Amino acid sequence: MYTDNCKIFSGSSNPKLAEAICTELGVPLGKIKLSRFKSGEIYCHYEETIRNCDVFLVQTFNHPVNDLMMELLIMMDAARRASAKTINLVIPYYGYSRQERKASPREPISAKLVADLLTTAGANSIMTVDLHAPAIQGFFNIPVNHLTATDMIADYIRSKNISNPVVVSPDAGRATTAENLANILNAPFAIMIKKRHAHNEATITHVIGDVEGRTPIIIEDLIDTGGTIVKVVEGLKERGAQDAYVCATHPVFTDPAIKRLDHPNIKEVIITDSIALPETASGRFKVLSLAHLFSDAIRIIMQGGSISTLFKYGGV
Repeated sequence: MYTDNCKIFSGSSNPKLAEAICTELGVPLGKIKLSRFKSGEIYCHYEETIRNCDVFLVQTFNHPVNDLMMELLIMMDAARRASAKTINLVIPYYGYSRQERKASPREPISAKLVADLLTTAGANSIMTVDLHAPAIQGFFNIPVNHLTATDMIADYIRSKNISNPVVVSPDAGRATTAENLANILNAPFAIMIKKRHAHNEATITHVIGDVEGRTPIIIEDLIDTGGTIVKVVEGLKERGAQDAYVCATHPVFTDPAIKRLDHPNIKEVIITDSIALPETASGRFKVLSLAHLFSDAIRIIMQGGSISTLFKYGGV
């Protein structure tokens, strides 16, 4: 049985997702001790043998991203020194993905640096969901299984039977995703044109497409502070649109995002559990679990097959 040599361990970022993945696979979550010295240094100890095992490490890069990234690197080093056969990383949200190119002189390409760190530390493969820039896959010289949450988001929206919908891209960068979702839902789509003044600061300047009288379905890969999304919602409202649905794979949600998104012109915020949502969040937030998607992908990797079979409406 493939599960005999497949062991899954969780970092401290999102243990509930790791447990749900194991439940889907019918395997126990691996036993690992993670702690901190008083100086802040990280300690890791696998409390079961992993010799000659295919090890999957589940760690998402939410806040505090640098601590969680270092924790994962230490977990990888411990696994390599414990003679794991392969080290496979399940990274639901790939941190630093917004720094995938030089937008101005003398800037880093931090997404590439993270790829180099993970590869050098001993990763044999990477599994992630809805990268901010799909080209990040090319930063690795190891297999990258790039999954998408678009299918489950589309199925959930279908179940809502939204009347007169229009799929909206908050910027030109999400236009392809918005068009794909619009095709799945057999709905028109629109694009918001924005001017970015600084990180997490933008102003909506134009709307391309007809939104008057329609119910907007705004699609994003991630939401950070929520400021831009609220401006998009308010901009659509000013142009005669109905209250909106907001969809995003990654709820980064730095303060005051949750408060901002609890907005009277937002009917529902549809997200995944790539990052754990605080329990204090209101009922306006609908969380779709990635556990089934990840468990199916792990099963395919271990048994053999094509990851593309997981893409109901086409891959990313």
